[in-house]
Amino acid sequence: MEGKIKYEYTTKMWRYDSSGGWYFVSLPKTLSKEIRDNLKWQEEGWGRIKAFAQIGKLVWETAIWFDTKMDTYILPIKSEIRKKTDLKINQKIDMNIWI
Repeated sequence: MEGKIKYEYTTKMWRYDSSGGWYFVSLPKTLSKEIRDNLKWQEEGWGRIKAFAQIGKLVWETAIWFDTKMDTYILPIKSEIRKKTDLKINQKIDMNIWI
């Protein structure tokens, strides 16, 4: 991703407890602080920053949102991505994101 900043981290997928139950991965708090300190100017409504994400060989266009309760950015993992990457809740995931 030319011109973008790449971040690499390991995380686990979790499910939000609500009807509809979206799936997310959280970025590490230290990484979230670095992103917020340097790139907050790119945030749109609700703390949203456009990004590209990668799990394995799969790369897709997405966004991260800043969750004030968790004090970190979260990235939604859509059904299509979960199926293509065979992700399970609490499974360790090596991720790359570009902002």
